[in-house]
Amino acid sequence: MRDTVLYTTTADYVYHELRSQILTKKLKAGQRLPEIAIAKQLDVSRTPVREALRKLANEGIVQLIPNGGARLTAPTREEIESTYEVREYLEKLSVKKAATRITPLQICKLEEQIEKEEKSFEDKDLEGYLEINKRFHSIIAEGSGNVVLAEYIENILSRAYVYMVFYENFFDFHDNPSLNEHRAILSALSRHDEKLSVQLMKNHLDLSCQGLVSKPRGEQQ
Repeated sequence: MRDTVLYTTTADYVYHELRSQILTKKLKAGQRLPEIAIAKQLDVSRTPVREALRKLANEGIVQLIPNGGARLTAPTREEIESTYEVREYLEKLSVKKAATRITPLQICKLEEQIEKEEKSFEDKDLEGYLEINKRFHSIIAEGSGNVVLAEYIENILSRAYVYMVFYENFFDFHDNPSLNEHRAILSALSRHDEKLSVQLMKNHLDLSCQGLVSKPRGEQQ
């Protein structure tokens, strides 16, 4: 039985249940999501299942196929590499600008995110980790002072978030490899070292991309 206190609607319940199954790898990239089977499994009608699938589709996690139902996204190696190519270009520009414009408040916010990232790793909270990771990069984009650039980066981060949902296995490590990389970027930004900030961001994104495309993923087409 679901806890009615935690979920305001049945669709909200279905959404969180499906998202949890994705994050815990019970559902795999490219897997079909039949409405009837999900409704039966969660003991709900098909209407809230449809609503939940639409919400997941808006996040890029699910693909809705005309007359073909729904399936989980299965990004290819080429899609990931193309996304990271654009992401690196945008984030190198944002961190370069942020190195000279970032405010003490934004530096404090980055420090807070790193503390939260460390805790989420200890707690093995993948969803929390991904949100914190995304927020860390968003704060840097905001620090660039370029609103349009920040909007583009928010969009590209959402794409990268989807890839990490399916393919990130950072809990396999004893230490979180991105944590020290984030600390180094923060240190360079705190010193307003433009050249080092850009190089560290490039290295960080290169390693992130390599980690995603190097793992075996039978679900990819």
